[in-house]
Amino acid sequence: MNYFEANIEANAEFSEILIAELAEIGFDSFLENENGLQAYVTEDLFDDIAFKQLMEHYASKTSLFYSLKKIAKQNWNAEWENSFEPIEVKNKILVRASFHKSKEGFLHEIIITPKMSFGTGHHETTAQMMELQLEIDHQNKSILDVGTGTGILAILAEKLGATDVKAFDIDEWSVENTIENIALNECKNIHVSKGTIQDEPLKKYDIIVANINRNILLDEISLYNNYLKKGGTMLLSGFYEKDIAEIEVRCNENDLKKVRHISKKDWAAIVFCK
Repeated sequence: MNYFEANIEANAEFSEILIAELAEIGFDSFLENENGLQAYVTEDLFDDIAFKQLMEHYASKTSLFYSLKKIAKQNWNAEWENSFEPIEVKNKILVRASFHKSKEGFLHEIIITPKMSFGTGHHETTAQMMELQLEIDHQNKSILDVGTGTGILAILAEKLGATDVKAFDIDEWSVENTIENIALNECKNIHVSKGTIQDEPLKKYDIIVANINRNILLDEISLYNNYLKKGGTMLLSGFYEKDIAEIEVRCNENDLKKVRHISKKDWAAIVFCK
């Protein structure tokens, strides 16, 4: 399947809100750069009218220029390799590509080679989810990774000691990419499938991680809760600090109590306990 690439030049302070807005109309992968960002959406999900309306809206608020082109699947890795740099999370996790050198001094090293999948650790939500995972006991635990993207959170879960990890994503490329990244990291306890939470066989997990977006979370938190053991932990991200109250209300309705939250650049991540 082909993708559309939107190359958007805008002031830096608008990059985060543009990513959130573009995600609402189907874009699922983003690369930030010094001039703005590149955003990607599958051809079947691209809504030309919605995209142009969004660009016109923000062009009235800031200096904004954009171009749009169709790209083939095989073009992605070259685009990504030109811009990807290793990242470090709390001086404990190193996330790198296979073409980067390893570095000493980290408890965990994760190798990620994304195709068109979200979740390299560069975005605040992914990095914050990983930071919170470091604080939670994964030893011999079961994990459900909702909307796995590159598989990065599932891979970290196994490295932290989880022995039963299930990851799924609605996007075929994400599933393909997660399988590739699992092999790169020599993980043995992660099982991957294509679909949504509605396609998952009912099973109780110790920990659920979901880094998606506000609207999907609000719609599906009650479904995720069906898969969480009593006393279990749910980690959520993909939304802004201003959305915390609404997310918390929905979680409270499902007997999920907030334990902790962190934020960076207005993006938030929350730990709930059942």
